[in-house]
Amino acid sequence: MPRTSPVVAFESLLSGNERFVAGAPEHPNQDAARRRELAPGQDPFAVVLGCSDSRLAAEIIFDQGLGDLFVVRTAGHVLGAEVLGSVEYATSVLGARLVVVLGHDSCGAVAAARGAVEDGLSVGGFVRDVVERVTPSILAARAAGLTADHDVDEHIGHTVDLLLDRSRLLSEQVEAGEVAVVGLGYQLADGTARLVTSRGNVTAEDQAGS
Repeated sequence: MPRTSPVVAFESLLSGNERFVAGAPEHPNQDAARRRELAPGQDPFAVVLGCSDSRLAAEIIFDQGLGDLFVVRTAGHVLGAEVLGSVEYATSVLGARLVVVLGHDSCGAVAAARGAVEDGLSVGGFVRDVVERVTPSILAARAAGLTADHDVDEHIGHTVDLLLDRSRLLSEQVEAGEVAVVGLGYQLADGTARLVTSRGNVTAEDQAGS
């Protein structure tokens, strides 16, 4: 099967989200035939690095099915070696053409990091590690004069930058036009996923101008 393009991958996600928001999901690729088809191997068109929040199930909010998305989830979509390796595997081995960083409003990890920065609130155990990895985004937002309303978007953008800074393989794929990376902000109440930032071509206009 030929690999899709970043533009087609992004359009597929947006169309699926529109169906989900409208309450008319198609639930594609979720039958027995699709299950049997995928048994020998997978060919996802996108990899989604999302927050682990239980309200943020990528296959549901983008109305996709089995084999469509390679999903990696951590609290606050924080990065570690395992996450980077998973994303690189999805693009370099499985052929995913789009990388999505998926954040959302009312994010507990972002709120905890904000509390640590502004009120000195602390958390214990390994949750502290998550908060510490989100904290640079909060500090950057305050340094830029941004209010708490912008913390989630700042953290989404920061994660996109970290992906490209830390993964030479991914940055080279983006530079070559093989892969694009986008940051999306999900709204819990209405179900919409909006574009926060992008690296690489993700629209037909971008592609025509490249």
